[in-house]
Amino acid sequence: MKLRHLALPGILVLGLATPAVLAQAPAPSPSPAPGAQGVPPAGRGATPAPAPAPGGRGGFPPVQIGPSAPVPEVVAIPRPTPAELEQTNSALKRLIDGDKSPAQPLLKKFEPLMLLQPPRLNTAATFTQTQQRMGPRHEGFVATAQQGNIDLLLHGDSITDWWLQEANKPVFDKYFGNIRTANFAVAGDTTQGVLWGLRNGEGQGFQPKAVMLMIGTNNSGPNTAPEIAEGIGAVVLELRRNFPAAKILLLAVFPRSVPGDPVRDKIAEVNRLISRLDDQQRVFYLDIGSKFLDEKGVFLPDSFRPDNLHPQAKGYDIWGQAVSAKLAELMR
Repeated sequence: MKLRHLALPGILVLGLATPAVLAQAPAPSPSPAPGAQGVPPAGRGATPAPAPAPGGRGGFPPVQIGPSAPVPEVVAIPRPTPAELEQTNSALKRLIDGDKSPAQPLLKKFEPLMLLQPPRLNTAATFTQTQQRMGPRHEGFVATAQQGNIDLLLHGDSITDWWLQEANKPVFDKYFGNIRTANFAVAGDTTQGVLWGLRNGEGQGFQPKAVMLMIGTNNSGPNTAPEIAEGIGAVVLELRRNFPAAKILLLAVFPRSVPGDPVRDKIAEVNRLISRLDDQQRVFYLDIGSKFLDEKGVFLPDSFRPDNLHPQAKGYDIWGQAVSAKLAELMR
């Protein structure tokens, strides 16, 4: 399932109980059926190549897959070297050929499934300029970053971006209005787009006290759960590289869709993997997803839009309540 999101205009930085330091109009309401702008997966470690997706969206050039980003060991996917691949597969073939049990024909039949395959490039863990990070939105973030005076950075995709929509703005002010906050999230973006932005001006010029990150749902179409976890881990590493003194509140990817949809299982696996990034020193993992759901796993009434992906004002209020105390603690 792929969802198409709009890359919305508008950024906002708030001062301590003062009018906005820098403000543009909040992003307009999107169409009700948004969707991910992911690059079809090729794989981590291969030579960067042009994305096969057609270019020209919104007049932007085609996306070019960028270089691989470093990944924390705790979420890194094991990748055999060519020599290890050859050694392992040769040994497995010998075992199957030498097997004398009644299961030997089955082992032979499914041998291709058991052999190790060359690792593919993980696009989720690359510095790739997505179309969401092209044009005025990215340029505005860079300008905001250069002005400094940011204590809290919010980062992610539309779920974070739309805190600033007109219907949600009062809730944003309720929880963040007395904090110098910048929101660099962009609707439709992915881990690779966040990585590129941080490396290209959005992560320079200021030193926040804390970062609240939630990213990865738009990778759920083209990437596997371990690949998404690598991408999120790479973003955390890049945040730590750019903001060494900041505390990072790493939110679990929010649930989406309905109970029984396989995407829920994929997101649960992503969250299980990225919880390993919590070190209780600089990175603090927090899963608030269950607060949006009833006992059957269905979104609470009026908390999310009919797309079962994006919060409404009630959902943002649940979110704000769930993180406000932790953020206050991290920003001391």
